[in-house]
Amino acid sequence: MNYHIVTYGCQMNLHESEKIAGILREKGYDRESPPEDADIIVFNTCCIRENAENHAFGNIGALKQLKRQKKGLLIAVGGCMVQEEGKAKLLKEKFPFIDILFGTHNLAELGELIEKKRAQRRTVVSVPEARDRLEDGIVPVRTSYPNAWVNIMYGCNNFCSYCIVPYVRGREKSRRMGDILSEVRSLVEEGYKEITLLGQNVNSYRDESGADFPALLAAVASVEGDFRVRFMTSHPKDFSAELVAVMKKHKKICKHLHLPVQSGSNRILSLMNRRYTREKYLGEIALLKREIPDCEVTTDIIVGFPTETEEEFRETLSLVEEADISSAFMFIFSPRTGTKAAAMEGQIEESVAKERLSRLIELVNGKTREKSAKYVGKTVEILCEDRDEKKGLYLGRDEYGRMGYFESPENRVGDFVRLKVTRANGISLYGEVENL
Repeated sequence: MNYHIVTYGCQMNLHESEKIAGILREKGYDRESPPEDADIIVFNTCCIRENAENHAFGNIGALKQLKRQKKGLLIAVGGCMVQEEGKAKLLKEKFPFIDILFGTHNLAELGELIEKKRAQRRTVVSVPEARDRLEDGIVPVRTSYPNAWVNIMYGCNNFCSYCIVPYVRGREKSRRMGDILSEVRSLVEEGYKEITLLGQNVNSYRDESGADFPALLAAVASVEGDFRVRFMTSHPKDFSAELVAVMKKHKKICKHLHLPVQSGSNRILSLMNRRYTREKYLGEIALLKREIPDCEVTTDIIVGFPTETEEEFRETLSLVEEADISSAFMFIFSPRTGTKAAAMEGQIEESVAKERLSRLIELVNGKTREKSAKYVGKTVEILCEDRDEKKGLYLGRDEYGRMGYFESPENRVGDFVRLKVTRANGISLYGEVENL
C-alpha cells in the first residue's frame, strides 16, 4: 500500500509530516506516491493565515472524485486547522468523504485511528483538547537529508493577540534533555550534517530538571561529530545574554538568529501582546552584534495590524534599517477567529496593507541584495543539500541561510564545501568549489 502526505505551514508541520509517514510505514503503507496511486492521503493542515486554510479546503474538495473512483482510499485530515474550535465539525459536514479527522495533540494516535476506521463505516473524529503524551516513540521517515528537524518542545504560552497557535497547539511542554540529546547523537551517527531544534518558542524551553534553552543548546553543540546546529523560533521577550554566550562559544552553532519582531511601533507591539519594546529588541540586536559581529539576524513582520498608522508603519521600516535585518518573512495581518486582534476595531483596508507590504518588501529585498553583493570574491562554507536539475547545479546554504549554487562532476549532497563566490543574484550566490 502507498501513502501521500500534503503538508501546509511551518517547519514544525514539515517534521510532523515525517512522523506521520513513520506511523503509516508501521501500519503497512510502503512508500510515498502520487495521490492517484495512494491508498491513504493525509492532509497536515495549518491555520496561521487564511490563505493556508483556503488552500487546504480547495485541495481536500478536489479529492471527491478520486474518492468515488477508488474504493478503499482513506482520506485523513489533521493538524492545526482541525484543532480550531468548530473546524472538525465543519470539515465533516462540508466533506463527508473524509474518513479520519485528528488534531495536533494526538498525532501519535493516527495508527489507532486508521484501525478504527477500517472497522467501521462512519467518519472517525478525534480532536482532544490537550496533549496527554509526546511523540517520542515515533520513528520519523526523514525527507530532508542532510538536514534533520528535532522537536524540543510543543505548544506556546504567549497568547500574542493575533496568533491562533496557543489555541491549536496548547500550552508549552518541553521534552527531556536526555531524550533530545539521544536523538541528536543518533542523527549525527546516521550522517545528518545540520540539526535544527524546533519549538514555537525555543528559548522558553525548560525541562523537568530545570535545564533551560542555553544549557540545552550548549549540550547539543557539544555532541561529537561534524555537523552544525540551528534553532527556531525565538521570542525577544526570552532573549538572554546566556544564549549569546553559548552561540559565541560553540563553533557548531550557526551565527544566525531568527528573531521575530512583528512591528517597530511600541503601541502596536503592546496591542499585539508581545511583551517587549522596540528599544528592548534593538538592545538585544546590539548585544548580539557586539559579541558576535558577523552574526546575521532575520525576522518576521506583520503589516496592517488593526489601527496601525502610516507613522507607525514607518517605525517598522526604520527598525529594519537600525537592526540591520538580513531578510524577513513579511505578511499582511490575517484575522484569526478566536483571537483578540480579530475582534479589534480599526481593521486596516486591504489596499493600504498591500501598499505597505510592497514598500517593506522593497526595503528588505534591497538590504538582502546589498549583503549578497558583499559575498562576491569571498569564500564561504556551504552544506550541499540538493541538486537543481533545471539549472544543472548543486545547491546548499551557508550558516546564515544564504543559498549557494555550484557545478560539480560528482554528487556533493551532504558535503560541506568551500564556495568561491563569483556572482550574487538577490539572496542567491553562485561560485566555484575550492575543495573538489
